[in-house]
Amino acid sequence: MEYILIFISAIFVNNIVLAQFLGICPFLGVSKKVDTALGMSAAVAFVMTLATIVTYIVQKTVLDAYGLQYLQTIAFILVIASLVQLVEIILKKVSPVLYQALGIFLPLITTNCAVLGVAILVIQKDYSFVESVVYALSTAVGFGLALTVFAGIREQLELTNVPKGMRGVAIVMITAGLLSLAFMGFSGVDGGLRTMFGMD
Repeated sequence: MEYILIFISAIFVNNIVLAQFLGICPFLGVSKKVDTALGMSAAVAFVMTLATIVTYIVQKTVLDAYGLQYLQTIAFILVIASLVQLVEIILKKVSPVLYQALGIFLPLITTNCAVLGVAILVIQKDYSFVESVVYALSTAVGFGLALTVFAGIREQLELTNVPKGMRGVAIVMITAGLLSLAFMGFSGVDGGLRTMFGMD
């Protein structure tokens, strides 16, 4: 039940983009088309999960063991950058079609602060290894959901007669704000579920 609560909370209640405001750059920059948003979501899900697994192991076996916790951010950035490069090399060799489909998205993930944010959050929340993996996967799903819904809305806005003063960045920001407000409607759901199942 704990894993289900982590899953629901990460996707809806504490959405990484709309509630915690991490990963805003790709959210605003790669959300013009739904196809592009789906490609970015898949790439982020893969790298975020893999990065969380590796950074968790690095934290527990190296940083905590040798009292090097102050190097956490630098170590995690290096791990994420290395993983993205490794994934890029492997995909280029193993699956050139998938590599071509992801295109520029893979290198962009290195600068996506949501990946680093999740890696640090699992340590701060003191999750177990399995909980960390579930949290990373569900956060990636939440990121993908927000990105895809936003891309769909932006595609619809292209077909709408938006007032001249509101076109471009203005309407994008207003739409992002309204989407964030919509997701605020889920706040308290995780607490309600905990009470319902007697987990408090």
